[in-house]
Amino acid sequence: MSRVLLSVGCALAIALLPTVANAQSPGPAPTVVRGSVRDASGAPLAGVAVSATPGSPVSTPTVTNQDGEFALTVPAGHHELRAWLSGFEEAVQSVTPGPAKNSRVDFVLQLAIVREVVDVVAHTGYQTAGGRTATKTPTLLRDVPQSVTVVTEALIKDQMMLSMGDVLRYVPGVMVHQGENNRDQVIIRGNSSSADFFVDGVRDDVQYYRDLYNLERVETLKGPNALIFGRGGAGGVVNRVPKSAGVRPTREIAVQGGMFGNKRASAGINQPLGEKVALRLDGMFEDSGSFRDSVGLTRRGVTPTLTYSATERTKVTVRHEYLYDHRTADRGITSFQGVPADVDFSTFYGDPNASYVTAAVHVSSGTVEHRFGAATLRNHTLVANYDRSYQNFVPGAATADGTRVALTAYNNATNRTNVFNQTDLTVAARTGRVMHTMLAGAEFGRQLTDNLRHTGYFNNTTTSLLVPFSSPTLSAPITFRQSATDADNHLTTTVAAVYVQDQAALSRHLQVVGGVRVDRFTLTYLNNRTGDVLSRPDTLVSPRAGVVYKPAASASIYASYSISYLPSSGDQFSSLTTITEQLKPEQFRNYEIGAKWDAGPGFSVTTALYRLNRFNTRATDPNDATRIVQTGAQRTNGYELGLNGRLSSRWSIAGGYGYQDAFVTSATTAAAAGAKVAQVPHQTLSLWNNYQFTPRVGAGLGLLSRARMFATIDNSVRLPGYTRVDGALFINLSGGLRLQANIENLGNVRYVINADSNTNISPGAPRTARIGLTARF
Repeated sequence: MSRVLLSVGCALAIALLPTVANAQSPGPAPTVVRGSVRDASGAPLAGVAVSATPGSPVSTPTVTNQDGEFALTVPAGHHELRAWLSGFEEAVQSVTPGPAKNSRVDFVLQLAIVREVVDVVAHTGYQTAGGRTATKTPTLLRDVPQSVTVVTEALIKDQMMLSMGDVLRYVPGVMVHQGENNRDQVIIRGNSSSADFFVDGVRDDVQYYRDLYNLERVETLKGPNALIFGRGGAGGVVNRVPKSAGVRPTREIAVQGGMFGNKRASAGINQPLGEKVALRLDGMFEDSGSFRDSVGLTRRGVTPTLTYSATERTKVTVRHEYLYDHRTADRGITSFQGVPADVDFSTFYGDPNASYVTAAVHVSSGTVEHRFGAATLRNHTLVANYDRSYQNFVPGAATADGTRVALTAYNNATNRTNVFNQTDLTVAARTGRVMHTMLAGAEFGRQLTDNLRHTGYFNNTTTSLLVPFSSPTLSAPITFRQSATDADNHLTTTVAAVYVQDQAALSRHLQVVGGVRVDRFTLTYLNNRTGDVLSRPDTLVSPRAGVVYKPAASASIYASYSISYLPSSGDQFSSLTTITEQLKPEQFRNYEIGAKWDAGPGFSVTTALYRLNRFNTRATDPNDATRIVQTGAQRTNGYELGLNGRLSSRWSIAGGYGYQDAFVTSATTAAAAGAKVAQVPHQTLSLWNNYQFTPRVGAGLGLLSRARMFATIDNSVRLPGYTRVDGALFINLSGGLRLQANIENLGNVRYVINADSNTNISPGAPRTARIGLTARF
């Protein structure tokens, strides 16, 4: 029967052919358009969709092969061809092939900068393809000749991270400093800083605690970064990327609660207002306690963001963040006989009712970006005011018999206003067979800072008080007034900088990156107590060079060299003296080789081997103890391994391993040659796993391990190493609800995290459980 039907069908088809042919008007023969699609570095892109855009005669779409080549059959005539791949900007070219004539079109896709708002239904993974931060141009991370670690919003949410300290524990080569427990402070490749923080690539250098509620991701770029970020950045920088208003309406509300009085709520609303305008509003409130006695915090924040797409080529973004953070100032516990004191880890030193840290932060920014031809012009302005103060009690050394501890107190207030403007011109061009992405830019900034400090006097008479070793909490009468050395000053800093850079793809396998930045940095210091005015101008020339070899489109091997400077006034330029006024800036030189491999869709492996040298640090003149000379030096040798992304459709991981050996190579005012740099353990390991057992149920398991390290550079107090295990359970409920439970320190391990001095040591939290509920609609 089937054969009969087939025969009848064939007969009907043959009979109808003349009719169909006569019904159609004769037309030109189709033609084949061939071509290639590559990224900005010249590497071929596979899987790119290539088709005729709407309005062109109908043709069947195609995709590029492993060599980035495609062949698209279209009718003769004029066509607009479209090339599109997720994570890249769409490219369109015109072509008019003649009858029976093959034509060729080559596309170069730029990495997408516009951040899309997506509805998260399942776990989204932890990998980011690239961005503009490391080079100020759209660049894939595997093409950046530098170690870069990105912590995404997905990882932040899976672990219920609450602070920058939580984020950075999963970044190889980075340690979180105590920062007197009143600010964010990091140690990157052996170099400590409280100022190397940026938001959208602009300096955010005041000492305070940043929140995560409005962030898309946190980027840590390791090694000197002066070409992109200017002064400082000796060991690296931490850049926050805020969420932007997108084209899709989304709503998200999250609440959480847990042990030690943890209570937090946040919300994010994204709403397009027509075709050209989108508005986003992020907000947060938290009121939490701590495992530490009488310690707690209250904070709130709100960030409205407006995006205006004036034309297809011009976009304007305006954002303002207000953050208020108030918490108990807590300097941790003291030490005894070279190790952290054997006391209850909840023990508070001083009067918690008279200890506080408060920060009120306003940060406004505006960005205008315009594309014309192969060029993009971007102007970014940031205006910020930081009003910050703290008052604290500081545990000192214990007596020799271990029965009492010295206690001191002081308060400090800082008010700073920052104004920065950056203008970048990026141009894509070709010279022969070489593809260039060229950058030219300028930055201008001005910072006004007022500092005021008072010393605490117990019973209005003495600045130091001995308290019992095991019960140092007190409520003694204390007054605060200026001592002879307390700060009362006003500082004005200005910066004017120009920079150029070229990313040249010499072939599909080889590219080079080179550039230089010149900064004119001036600090003027007014001592309000004496009326003295001091000034220090510096011209800083910071080069950068890198080579990237790509044996395959998904892999790269790189080598790089870069230099950064830190002016003699330090990263917070809080004072200037007749001695430091004469000192040259410290210099940092980084040598690095590494490899990056996108091992599969959404999964990457990175590795780096580096040497970072620090010069011009202060040392005591061996022939005159009253003089300072700049002969001190420091070195960090290290290795990093990073893993990030999806191992399978169900299993995602994030973390890495770091080895560091940081030591003094030439004696400084703080230590002799050979001394180990403070709070830089030889080895660290972090690994977080998220496994989705079913579409509704998933679990997380994390491991954090750190070798022992010294509290300070005098190497007299050792902080023990530790290994901590964390866990989580995720349940996707109906209606866009997600329930999760996180437990930190499952084994209830007793450990210390970090320190600010030999007698200011932060204990780690015991087993801690939190539950969160997130609604997306």
